[in-house]
Amino acid sequence: MIEELGIRDLGVIAEATLPLGAGFTAVTGETGAGKTMVVTALGLLLGSRSDAGAVRAGAKQAWVEGRWLVPDDGTVAERVAETGGEIEAGELLLGRSVSAEGRSRAVVGGRSAPVGVLAELGDELVVVHGQADQQRLRSAVAQREALDRFAGSKLQAVLDEYRVAFNAWRTDAAELERLRADHESRVREAEELRAALDEVEAADPQPGEDLELQERADRLSNLEELRLAAAQARALISAEDVVDDVPDAVALVDGARRQLERVAEHDAALQPIGEMLTNAGFLLADAAAELSGYLAGLDADGARELEIVQERRAVLGGLVRRHGGGLEEVLEFRRNGGLRLVELDSDDERIEGLEASVASLEAEVDRLAGSLTELRTDAAGRLATAVTTELAALAMPDAQLAVVIEPTAEATSHGSDAVSILLRPHPGAEPRPVSRGASGGELSRVMLAIEVVIAGSDPVPTFVFDEVDAGVGGAAAIEIGRRLARLAERSQVIVVTHLAQVAAFATNHLSVVKGTDGQVTSSSVRQLAGAEREAEMARLLSGLADSQSGLAHARELLEIAADRAA
Repeated sequence: MIEELGIRDLGVIAEATLPLGAGFTAVTGETGAGKTMVVTALGLLLGSRSDAGAVRAGAKQAWVEGRWLVPDDGTVAERVAETGGEIEAGELLLGRSVSAEGRSRAVVGGRSAPVGVLAELGDELVVVHGQADQQRLRSAVAQREALDRFAGSKLQAVLDEYRVAFNAWRTDAAELERLRADHESRVREAEELRAALDEVEAADPQPGEDLELQERADRLSNLEELRLAAAQARALISAEDVVDDVPDAVALVDGARRQLERVAEHDAALQPIGEMLTNAGFLLADAAAELSGYLAGLDADGARELEIVQERRAVLGGLVRRHGGGLEEVLEFRRNGGLRLVELDSDDERIEGLEASVASLEAEVDRLAGSLTELRTDAAGRLATAVTTELAALAMPDAQLAVVIEPTAEATSHGSDAVSILLRPHPGAEPRPVSRGASGGELSRVMLAIEVVIAGSDPVPTFVFDEVDAGVGGAAAIEIGRRLARLAERSQVIVVTHLAQVAAFATNHLSVVKGTDGQVTSSSVRQLAGAEREAEMARLLSGLADSQSGLAHARELLEIAADRAA
């Protein structure tokens, strides 16, 4: 239940704090005073879409805060904990701001949270009924939802099971239809893919092979130049025959070493240099041996090998051109293409499996839909009887409600039932859909009667009604007030009303008063009692707060309400 509601800079309200609490709270006020902003504020706290136009003129942002009393465990507490918020001593603070630019921010249990979290919590905390919701009762969807709420947890459990089966059935059926429709194109794709993979497998490219072939082609294309350079380098390092008495590098280094050895005994500093020359001689000898091996290993028939390399490069180049990118893309095609081909080749098995699955799931959907029909049919009779009784108490003694269940053309996510609420306003009249056969005032009473009945099997912590008494007056209004008081015995009820007959039954009466400057301040929302409440009731009745006849009528109404509530 919501214990307190704070509003700042919303609509015409500059600042207001509304003490709510348990029982039946009536919110009244002059036209334009801002009483409907109470419902707007609650809507914001419950995740409804924000509107920058609702920010009070001249203000930077509107702010709404609600203090709820909730259990420390359960669905609400779990969701709050998931957002990082806290419930302290059974109190949950929810906040929502809307800037003049349209930006919105939500606070749950002291932590910022997505606005969607407010909507999730709202589904657990509050049911809001405004004039738009009365019109919504005209829709087949709302009528089915009302019946399902009345049917309770047993139907909900079957409905949850049904939806799992229904979604699986629709998913598999769509996949089966797609496979059948694409069968020919998938067969062609498999044939083309198999041919392309055969070509790649025949070539059998290896990772990095393109770079290796490029290096080999470059070497073979310059074979003679490589041979000449290596031979000359070998001769300069260590020649087998001295030409023109020119010593090679090995001989020169060896001569230098011997010169130092001859005088090294006279200066120890020459010894390490001699060792360096010795090592240099070894390195030169090794280099000469490597060059000899290199020359011996050069291809004797380089032209033929180059031809083979170029042919291999041409094969790989063709694959690359056909598959795009480089050799790595060809290798990736071979990997992924094989998996895709396995998938395509298994179409027949997949179709056979899906056909069996679809048939099995369809049977399960039909079975569960039948169970839903049975539960709804049973609940429909009980709901119709209970609401008809309520309507009699709401000054519609001759009205009779019927809830009709008819099969739909095909299964939906809610079952195979079309639910219609029919109303016969008086004997002799034909029952007509409530969407066409009820006036605005009658629709208000039908909605209230349904809500009172449903609350017995599907209790909601808080109900909010915005002018549920629209189009109603006299005795019917008194009975609406009495029924709201009865609903408040099980749930918190907050009603924005313009009827004294309804407000009389409230256990908490709040008045929103317009200031002389057209704005509402914190002192302009008052909790009424005694003479102040009688004066407000008189204003609602006659338009004059100090009318003696109005005051007398107000006292009479309050006495009637007290007697009937007792």
